[in-house]
Amino acid sequence: MVKQRKDFIPASGYDWLLPLYDPVQRWLLREDSLKRPLVDEARIQPGHSVLDIGCGTGTLTVLTARLHPEAQIFGLDPDPKALAIARRKARNAGVRVQLDEGFSYDLPYPNGSVDRVLSSLMFHHLTSDEKIRTLTEVERVLARGGSFHLLDFGRPSSQLGRNLVRLVHWGDRARDNIEGRLPSFMTDTGFADVQESGRRGILVGSLSYYRASKAATSALDAV
Repeated sequence: MVKQRKDFIPASGYDWLLPLYDPVQRWLLREDSLKRPLVDEARIQPGHSVLDIGCGTGTLTVLTARLHPEAQIFGLDPDPKALAIARRKARNAGVRVQLDEGFSYDLPYPNGSVDRVLSSLMFHHLTSDEKIRTLTEVERVLARGGSFHLLDFGRPSSQLGRNLVRLVHWGDRARDNIEGRLPSFMTDTGFADVQESGRRGILVGSLSYYRASKAATSALDAV
């Protein structure tokens, strides 16, 4: 059982809004059209182990399992209420996924055990320290040749856009995103080939697709 923390932010911002989370996401973001490119870019192969961190209500997890039934799909989130919805989605979709309760910055998986890590619209919930710790953990669990694929708020093209993202997305927690720091965070935590591979404008800001690879040599190699 994961110990809940006072500073934990649910997917919808507040527990009482959770039933509205998926309908709002579908209307506001057109989720499948946003998340399908993230899955496609990961180039998941048969037999791959794929982890969706901060999976929330499981939309990306279930989508990945539908597109790649021959892969082993995991979803991780600290919110048991969101995970209950994710489990219902998986049953309704007829897909097999493993959904685990836990935090992205303390992953309950062995070193080098995952081929692909995905994350969608979760990083802006984290503090700067939690982002760094999460990336360190992602790099740890990735196997040689593995890669990380992230969709989240990026640097808007205007000051108005930056102000809007701060207003809508919990102020300082989104600052790293809107000031374009995520790629440097990835490089600093040991990733290689870090790049912003795409961008999509939405009503409440600008979303960026990021990708990064497990370096050929890792800090773990020296241990």
